[in-house]
Amino acid sequence: MTETDIVILAAGKGTRMRSALPKVLHKLAGKPLLSHVLDAADSIAGAEKIVVTGHGSDVIRKTYHDASITLVEQAEQLGTGHAVSCALGQLREQAKVLILYGDVPLITPATLERMLSVINDNQIALLTIEIPDPTGYGRIVRDADSQIQAIVEQQDASPEQLEIGEVNTGVMGLTTNLLADWLPQINNDNAQGEYYLTDLIAIARRSGYNIASIQPDSTHEVEGINSRQQLAALERVYQLQQAEKLMASGTSLADPARFDLRGTLHAGQDNTIDINCLFEGDVIIGSNVSIGPNCHIINSRIGDAVEIKSNTVIEDAIVGDRAVLGPFARIRPGTQLGSDTKVGNFVETKKAIVGNGSKINHLSYVGDAELGEKVNVGAGTITCNYDGVNKHKTIIGDDSFIGSNSTLIAPLEIGKQGFIAAGSTVNTQVPAGNLAIGRGKQRNITGWKRPTKNK
Repeated sequence: MTETDIVILAAGKGTRMRSALPKVLHKLAGKPLLSHVLDAADSIAGAEKIVVTGHGSDVIRKTYHDASITLVEQAEQLGTGHAVSCALGQLREQAKVLILYGDVPLITPATLERMLSVINDNQIALLTIEIPDPTGYGRIVRDADSQIQAIVEQQDASPEQLEIGEVNTGVMGLTTNLLADWLPQINNDNAQGEYYLTDLIAIARRSGYNIASIQPDSTHEVEGINSRQQLAALERVYQLQQAEKLMASGTSLADPARFDLRGTLHAGQDNTIDINCLFEGDVIIGSNVSIGPNCHIINSRIGDAVEIKSNTVIEDAIVGDRAVLGPFARIRPGTQLGSDTKVGNFVETKKAIVGNGSKINHLSYVGDAELGEKVNVGAGTITCNYDGVNKHKTIIGDDSFIGSNSTLIAPLEIGKQGFIAAGSTVNTQVPAGNLAIGRGKQRNITGWKRPTKNK
């Protein structure tokens, strides 16, 4: 038996979240809780994913319309056993079935693999864990031979059973055939009047089947989200896990507790990242990179030996080796910075290709532009790329010098070694090697009277 079907229960309202958004769509590390569970499921080769929705079903369907995910609706929430029954018609006959939860986001592929390894026609898998305070959890009841006999929910447990520290995580695995045979045997004769999936354990024992208990590597794998406080706590757990992985790969973090990753980060060695930095999407950084505090990097590639100073934002950009950025630089989508470039404080670039060794040091906007090598852009320079309807390009040749407070009105081309005098407004081509001056004529007026304040 090699086929695997994974049922993810995602029908709950999440009342304690105090939100119109379905609980499983609340985000951890910038991604819905349900997406984390789906990612873990994707690690199982050939697995089919069936998501049982309920509250907010329409919103979930709009979010997940991938053909690789089957969505089924539990129109009336009558318990976990009923929810799995809703998915039964989507399961393959010869499959191993894992049952997961859309609000338990940190389950790992390794745990899923261990569970699958013990499922067979005579044995089911149950994920259990020992915790200091089992309040609220279903207790694992074992016999004299330490074999699992049943799961007793908190509200149905006797005083003696409430003392048990081993609890049910809700995650289990068994074959489709067994699931189809046993689900109809579940009844709702309990304090909540619901069909508990956990009743399958007692049914399995009565039928002579063994229950293999699997333990997760950490309690965080099985922590569910029922409130915003729990979501915030698990966010920090997740971020610390990412920080630990990053440090183990050769990057130093000033404070692992003040690091956030919402996507993927691939890093070389001997990098340093200061506090309060946020990485989103897919980010690649080379080696010997220094990133100052409060930086935000999104879907970008950073070369080797780059220095990114504090409060710099980089989005959808490529940064070449040994570049120096910031502080307070904003590198917008489409920017490509060559090696040994400098983009300084309060500089904004957008769709700018900047050649090797070029500098834009202060207080400038460079957009829809191509700068050659060793171009120097003075403070206060603006490329006027938008005419109110269309965007136009500015092209600046190698070794050009753009004086401070220059206004470059696109479309415009400045040839190699062009020189723009400070304070100029330039709107026509500047041939290679020419000096362009576009200033109003200065007049000095003698005998003028200073304005005085009205009385």
